[in-house]
Amino acid sequence: MPKQDPVPELLVGHETSDDAGVYQLTDSIALIQTIDYFTPIVDDPYMFGQIAAANALSDVYAMGGQPKTVLNIVGYPVKKLGPDMLGEILRGAADKVKEAGAITVGGHSVDDQEPKFGLSVTGIVHPNHVWKNVGAKPGDVLVLTKPIGVGIMTTGIKRGVVTKQQEEEVTETMALLNKSAAEILSAYSPHAVTDVTGFGLLGHGSEMAGGSHVSFMIDYERIPMLDGTYILAQKDVIPGGSKANHKWLTNEVFYGNLSTNEQLILCDAITSGGLLVSMDEEDATQYVKQLHEAGLSYASIIGRVVEKQEKLIYINN
Repeated sequence: MPKQDPVPELLVGHETSDDAGVYQLTDSIALIQTIDYFTPIVDDPYMFGQIAAANALSDVYAMGGQPKTVLNIVGYPVKKLGPDMLGEILRGAADKVKEAGAITVGGHSVDDQEPKFGLSVTGIVHPNHVWKNVGAKPGDVLVLTKPIGVGIMTTGIKRGVVTKQQEEEVTETMALLNKSAAEILSAYSPHAVTDVTGFGLLGHGSEMAGGSHVSFMIDYERIPMLDGTYILAQKDVIPGGSKANHKWLTNEVFYGNLSTNEQLILCDAITSGGLLVSMDEEDATQYVKQLHEAGLSYASIIGRVVEKQEKLIYINN
């Protein structure tokens, strides 16, 4: 993006590849703006709408904010597929937006040969309580609130090689809002927060580490993964985006003795993933306990923050 003159009210721009932009309106209110949309990743149109909404809303939660209004963004071949399927996509999104406590105020649609759907979300946050994807400190630990392996599982769905149980688990994982994880986290003082999406755990982790001028030590065995992820990776059921992430991160990550398949899992391109949080260890232990009590059983401390090393991320295995 072209460089722009500094604007004091712009609290978070694009400089650190953060999850959303934040613009201060008053001493107590800052506006959060984000947008995301993509092609269907599940066959059920209602569930696709839910997942697309959860994915877009997640950026607001990752900034420490509350989503307030939503605009739908639609590309759809109505003459080819008819209006009913689109109606189900919109219904799914509307239900998820309602669950988030926000409202849908409109949107825009175009006639497109391939269905695409997403949302533009506006939220609010106190200017002094904005969470950024930079600020991780040596001595912190890293918390991940949702499992990885989503991209591999959804690719497995497209290829017809996952079980019904696996399909249900990954669908529920993607449709789960990061609302509870963010609300519980608001009682603490996290140093850096992001959500794990298209660039995968290591992609978003490297952005956090690089922007914070630190390195991450991540324990492979402590990373939560969806059941069956490794078996699918062994069968090369891996999306192109995950392979692109792996190539992009070649010089940023030390993988130790991990196999190529294990490396690709850590780079897996995710839709509507969990929060990755850098915070004080004592706080993190209590935070994870509260997440488990709230039903977020996958939440785990997956590593720690150290002084900057040669690589941004080191994997212990």
